[in-house]
Amino acid sequence: MEVKSITKHARVSPKKARDVTREIQGLPVSVALDILTFTPKKAAQLINKTLKTAIADAENNFSLDVDNLIVKEAVIGAGPTMKRHKPRARGSAGAIIKRTSHIFITLAEAPEEGAKKSKRINVSKKAEA
Repeated sequence: MEVKSITKHARVSPKKARDVTREIQGLPVSVALDILTFTPKKAAQLINKTLKTAIADAENNFSLDVDNLIVKEAVIGAGPTMKRHKPRARGSAGAIIKRTSHIFITLAEAPEEGAKKSKRINVSKKAEA
């Protein structure tokens, strides 16, 4: 079972936010929360809120065990860009680009170790045949 959570129009540059999401992909939820709590970036706070929303959805709406969840995917997409102008010298104008992001987080149940071993056994039996 997968649980998705989305935050749209977050006022942070996608390039800056992607650095934070790379750190938490594939980790258990508790470890990801610890990393985001102690990361001194604005994007970490926004991603932390989105991750907590996904955890609450998994627990309340889908009755999943929080201790058994991992961050399957954390993706940052580019949102709409706000364009502003600032007066510059000799009557010209300088463009100011204010970027926004869409934050997508997908949680999944951690695969069981017994399931991995059985798949390996099945693959080896097919190779022998």
